[in-house]
Amino acid sequence: MPAESAQRFEALEAQAAALVDVFKGAGYEQVAPSVIQPADVFLDQIGERIRSRTYVFTDLAGEELCLRPDLTVPVSRLYLERHPDADVEARYCYNGPAFRFQPSGATQVHPREFRQAGIECFGVSDRESADVEVVLLAVEAVRAAGLNSFSLRFGDIALFYALLDALELPERWRLKLRHYFWRPPVFHALLAKLAKGERPQENGSVTVLALKLGGESTERAEQLVASYLDRESLPLVGNRALSEITARLLDLGADLLSDPLRKEVATVIEYYLAISAPPKEAANRIAMIAKGAGIDLGAALDATVRRFQRLEENGIDLSRATFATEFGRDLEYYTGLVFQIEAEAQRDIGQIAGGGRYDGLLAHVGAPRDVPAVGSAIHTQRLLAAVARAG
Repeated sequence: MPAESAQRFEALEAQAAALVDVFKGAGYEQVAPSVIQPADVFLDQIGERIRSRTYVFTDLAGEELCLRPDLTVPVSRLYLERHPDADVEARYCYNGPAFRFQPSGATQVHPREFRQAGIECFGVSDRESADVEVVLLAVEAVRAAGLNSFSLRFGDIALFYALLDALELPERWRLKLRHYFWRPPVFHALLAKLAKGERPQENGSVTVLALKLGGESTERAEQLVASYLDRESLPLVGNRALSEITARLLDLGADLLSDPLRKEVATVIEYYLAISAPPKEAANRIAMIAKGAGIDLGAALDATVRRFQRLEENGIDLSRATFATEFGRDLEYYTGLVFQIEAEAQRDIGQIAGGGRYDGLLAHVGAPRDVPAVGSAIHTQRLLAAVARAG
């Protein structure tokens, strides 16, 4: 190993040890989940951006596997192996490699194989306290590694969901807007189409079939679709089941028959997603939008405000933080608070650390119900580079 690489490796190991010491000192047990994971778990939960960068392969037994692109899902699976009923509070920390394809080419701060040191907190019913605990611990760890100049970026997916729930929307549109939240260009295009009353573009026969299914029960709709496929000698393609095809046709038919989204509702959503400001200012602007729209964001907005108050009481300078309503990070399993620690004036490095709440993830990987969960991961190569640049 060249001398420079050896020195970097030693520095990375020393930094990781310091980070893990902070985590263990806060009561987090160190664990080491498997590097190779079932691919379907990740591909279903991590979202489009990370899914396209995940290394997936099939082993000799025909099982589809992947190199873990992050450690939250593997640590969640480890928690469920230990506590199948998911009824126990647990706090774990880790330091290990993750793997992602780099579309622009691998670099020292964006390698294909990179290391994450992080924490995951499971089963704590006091969500606000757990959120604050994780943010404070991530900040403490970054400072312990020598980085004192950084900024914080926050978002809150639960608050956005509360906005959608408070507005007059057909449930299928509400679900679509939730689904596309992580892809802003697609989201805004969809919102504009709904407001203009633009109909989905489909070929004639599909449109006729979708309209014919309108008002039918799911069972009856499946029978009609099966008869149509048989009559037209159209086989089921790939892994798409008859139930999936029918569900999509029923959804299409409902969209074709629906009235346009009220423009004032679309405007409220656009105004909300345009907010990016220090947390207190952002909360005030959200409250003004809610009041103007005649909706109540009550508990969700109050929880957001209380979290920031508690962070400030614990020494976080929120004047240097940003709350962006359209910020959700790249991983689509988040359900509440999300945050990132970013090195100031070092845009090429990107985020140093990030995390958030993901209460729905454990149910998708085997838990009997949703489980309160929140965590954070630090990209240790980026942290090392940022500390070195800061002198």
